[in-house]
Amino acid sequence: MLNSTGFLLSSVSNGGIVGISLGIAAVCLILGAVVGYVIFRYGARKKLGSIKDECARLLDSAKSNADTYLKEARLEIKEEQHKMRSDLDKESRERRAELQRTENRLSQREDQLASRELLLDKKSASLDDKKRDMEKKEQEIDNLQAELSQSHEKMLAQLEKVAQLTQEEAKAQLMEQLLDEVRKDAVEKAREIEQTAKDEAEKKARNIVGQAVQRCAVDQASEIAVSTVALPSDEMKGRLIGRVGRNIRSIENCTGVDLIIDDTPDVVTVSAFDPVRREVARLAIERLVSDGRIHPARIEETVEKVKRELDNQMKEAAENAAFDAGVYGLHPEIIKLLGRLKFRTSYGQNVLKHSLEVSYLAGSLASELGADFKVCRRAGLLHDIGKAVDHEVEGTHVSIGVELLKRFKESPAVIHAVEAHHNDVEPSTLEAIIVQAADAISGARPGARRESIENYVKRLEKIENVANSFAGVEQSYAIQAGREIRVMVKPEEVDDNATMFMAKEIAKKLEAELDYPGQIKVNVIRELRSVEYAK
Repeated sequence: MLNSTGFLLSSVSNGGIVGISLGIAAVCLILGAVVGYVIFRYGARKKLGSIKDECARLLDSAKSNADTYLKEARLEIKEEQHKMRSDLDKESRERRAELQRTENRLSQREDQLASRELLLDKKSASLDDKKRDMEKKEQEIDNLQAELSQSHEKMLAQLEKVAQLTQEEAKAQLMEQLLDEVRKDAVEKAREIEQTAKDEAEKKARNIVGQAVQRCAVDQASEIAVSTVALPSDEMKGRLIGRVGRNIRSIENCTGVDLIIDDTPDVVTVSAFDPVRREVARLAIERLVSDGRIHPARIEETVEKVKRELDNQMKEAAENAAFDAGVYGLHPEIIKLLGRLKFRTSYGQNVLKHSLEVSYLAGSLASELGADFKVCRRAGLLHDIGKAVDHEVEGTHVSIGVELLKRFKESPAVIHAVEAHHNDVEPSTLEAIIVQAADAISGARPGARRESIENYVKRLEKIENVANSFAGVEQSYAIQAGREIRVMVKPEEVDDNATMFMAKEIAKKLEAELDYPGQIKVNVIRELRSVEYAK
């Protein structure tokens, strides 16, 4: 009991001490805050006073500096005004001096103009005098001309009376005599010059062309419009026809050819003007026959496979031709088009082999004549490239080929040679002329080309009709397969000198009106026979 009471008293006493300590601390904090606030207010007032003093001092200093700057600025303005006045005075003096000089020059020019006007007046007066003198002389000349014309008329009248010819008739006779003499002299001179040029040119041309042809050896292949496929037996014909003709219809539809199955033993004929289609059909039929499975699905599959293989063959053939010709860097599309020429013919001549031959010939001629070898080889190989698509695109093979070469960025020299090889444009370079000559040599040499009997006969008739259209022609004969024509003239109507002109005119008309391979030799023959009988 006593212990618990003591413990309670000690606890109360300890709590009172703690509360007293906290109260003293709070009072001290409040007193410190009040003292700090008083000190802060006192310091702030003191600082405010010092700041006001400093502001007053700075204001006084600024006012004194402003007065100083104002005085200096006024002095500078006065000096600047003085300087500007002096400059203006100087400029005005210079302008006045310049105006004075200008006035002096103007006065001098006025004096010069006045003197010139006086001089012009004098000259015009002298010109008037000369003009009057000229009018007098012209009048005298007119009088003399009138007298001369009268005397000339009298002389002409006397001459007409003596000669018994009018003036126009005399002129006509004189002109006719002069023309006959000039024509005779011209014919003799032209014949002499032409003979000399022929002797020299033919010798050199034969040498160059002979060397070029000897160095070129290209096989020629003549294609026809039909191909034949050998069959192991006649039984295969029925399988090719199929039930109610379904197989033969499928072959014709897939290949675009006409399949002719007749009584010829063990043979089927493939007919088409397009050699590529004909070759596709021939190869497809051979494979179908060897395989033995012939039905529409198999036919379509085989034809597509053959077409792909044939495209690769054409591409390979074009690449080989370009390699053999020494032509590199051709565009891939040009290679494809060049390959199509493997199955293209012209007058029975294979166009790819013809192009390769022209390339060889053009290169040889270029080496002999000092022309650009590469341009001639390239243009010779590409000169007929338009024939690869001339059945699909409108226009001549020359214009089509030029457009293709322009599209695939060929050189202007090659394009011009291709464009000029049939004289669509006038050849303006030596390379173009060489390609034109090489094309003519390749197409004109014996065995290179062929044509049907109907076209052959029509061409001979046209040649003879052209010759017979000239006055004085008695008969004409086309010989040497149309490469030469002999024209017989009437000797009483055509003299020896006129035969030369007639040969040239016939040749020009043949060139203008006919289309033929190679060249045509024109021989005009005048024969005078005198017959008498001794009795």
